[in-house]
Amino acid sequence: MNAPIPTDPKLLMRSIIQRIATGPELSKDISREEARLGTKAILENRIDPVQSAIFFIALRMKRETLDENKGVLDAVLETTRRVVADVDEVVDIGDPYDGYNRCLPTAPFLGPLLAELGLNVVSHGLDRVGPKYGVCARHVLQAAGVPVDLTPPQAAARLSDPALGWAYIDQAQSNPGMHNMVELRAQIIKRPVLTTVEVLSKPIAGRNKTHFITGFVHKPYPPIYAELARTAGFDSACIIRGVEGGVVPSLRQAGRYFYYHDMGPESEVAVDPATLGIQQDVRAVPLPGSVAAAEGEDEIVAAIDIQATARAAAEAGMKALQGNKGAYYDALVLGGAIVLQHVGKAASLSDAAAQIRAVLDSGRAAKRIA
Repeated sequence: MNAPIPTDPKLLMRSIIQRIATGPELSKDISREEARLGTKAILENRIDPVQSAIFFIALRMKRETLDENKGVLDAVLETTRRVVADVDEVVDIGDPYDGYNRCLPTAPFLGPLLAELGLNVVSHGLDRVGPKYGVCARHVLQAAGVPVDLTPPQAAARLSDPALGWAYIDQAQSNPGMHNMVELRAQIIKRPVLTTVEVLSKPIAGRNKTHFITGFVHKPYPPIYAELARTAGFDSACIIRGVEGGVVPSLRQAGRYFYYHDMGPESEVAVDPATLGIQQDVRAVPLPGSVAAAEGEDEIVAAIDIQATARAAAEAGMKALQGNKGAYYDALVLGGAIVLQHVGKAASLSDAAAQIRAVLDSGRAAKRIA
């Protein structure tokens, strides 16, 4: 019979650390409820920072179980300021919070593009976090003049506005406790479980359905993300093998994504850019030479000027929304087509790509940047 879980968060954390931080052979797993309560206490600033760091490092080193991942996610969902928008369906784009440092981000402009096709889109993130410390949606959208510090109700209202139809919400607004972990995560260095689950925080939901779109690089992640998406209550999920872990696949080679609908089992789909009329020699939109910084910290934190890269991405994104052909345009076609087809607004990827191109060529989506 399992011992009762301590009600004092400090005693609970002591018990957890005693079990998960005893080496590769002796460490023991904790229950979903213990993971939830421990993480919630950390996010509510009731645990010493040293113990908080040990908690996440020990979980990482022994490898988190699915129940532990779910428990951490439960705590994130419980502490997030979540709202329901005045729309039937929401498309939630969970691009990597640590951003990009080897190519220009393109996912930030999927919001206005898909909104022009009748989808209500929310993206979310924060201002620089490890392990990559790259350029993220906040930087790019801010450079484009989009408000990035809206409260959840304000973001939901923007998303519900027919003239806009999309919004960005920052973690500082949706979950201050999580956002306050940024400095500690820098000290942890390695990728904690928070990096996996924060994209599933679901800050804005639809009245009837909410669709989750995210990316991955490493093979074990699709089933993990699918199960966590079900745990978070996402009606569908589309998990894309994207460049730098984002939601846009390579532009020059065949890729794949996984999906489920109505909480069902996930299926795999192959996607070849060439079949959608995309012919590119690059995997993604290359960084202009002008954004290079003096020196990178290591092989993960590359040497780029964040603000200059954000400005370059904003400029390229606006041109693509106005019909300017090139790698950025093609990235929006590819990423947008997958989302459009996934949520049932197109009969096939080819049909979805045609719809995306028509909107880009019209320039209408650019009017939703405000």
